[in-house]
Amino acid sequence: MTDRVVAVVVAYNRRELLQQTLDALAAQTRAADAVVVVDNASTDGSSGVARRHDLGPEVVRLERNTGGAGGFAAGIAHALEGFAADLVWLMDDDTIPTPTALAQLLRAREEYPGRPALLASRAVWHDGREHPMNTPRERPFVAPELRRRAERAGAVPVRTASFVSLLVDAGAVRREGLPMAAYFIWNDDFEYSARLLRHRVGLYVPASVVEHRTKTFGASDVDPGERFYFEIRNKVWMFAHSRAFGLAGTVLYGGSSVRRWVRTIGRSGERGVLVRAGWRGLRDALAARPAPTTRVLADLPVSAAVELVEDGAARG
Repeated sequence: MTDRVVAVVVAYNRRELLQQTLDALAAQTRAADAVVVVDNASTDGSSGVARRHDLGPEVVRLERNTGGAGGFAAGIAHALEGFAADLVWLMDDDTIPTPTALAQLLRAREEYPGRPALLASRAVWHDGREHPMNTPRERPFVAPELRRRAERAGAVPVRTASFVSLLVDAGAVRREGLPMAAYFIWNDDFEYSARLLRHRVGLYVPASVVEHRTKTFGASDVDPGERFYFEIRNKVWMFAHSRAFGLAGTVLYGGSSVRRWVRTIGRSGERGVLVRAGWRGLRDALAARPAPTTRVLADLPVSAAVELVEDGAARG
């Protein structure tokens, strides 16, 4: 029986790019079985673009902007509860899949002798360079036999990945729950993929290619300005409260994050802005734990689906 794949696109005020994303989904050699567009309270007519598209996606319009974190949590829950998805294919509205992107992810999944919790595509910028914002982190200390299994499927074992074309197994979602909507933006995909992959297999599939059409080329640590608040707050939340890492992982990735923060501030032309934003992020992270995703999305049309997924995961 063929697995049911539901693509989830989170959109916010980028109607032209959303049109291109939907065009690319329509051109897949292996089409998704359904497409859900989560419109994060866009004001530019993004919902209308989606509703008029020949692909016929279902549009979930949120009355307020929940950020990428809330949008993906809402979309995953709706895909599982509204469409009985076996696999959920996640992407932002600036992700343009090449025609074989989904087919290559499914090929690698079929050829791998096991059941990966997620598979990630290779993200490139519009000029073909590999996008530094979306490079998955390889899993350290992989046993040689497990690495060979991945290689035979044309893949690399990874520990984390981004939401820029991520194929997630519904069974893993039902056991681990949804992304943390309280994060709003930044590190939600880092935390979620790490949580899914703490005791499971994740694969990076270079043959599956998508374009990530950001305005500029670079990683997220290039002068983030006020958004540095979310980088600090969410990372502290993750290392303090998430079950994504054990002690060794917290030390390893926590130390790497601190070095990155120092490097980001040192290179910035707005050091004062970053220091103040980072201090607010640290203060807020220490003042309170992240609110549960059910509470963050409680007033939205997806709340019932979110509760079903989260309650099921809590019951184990």
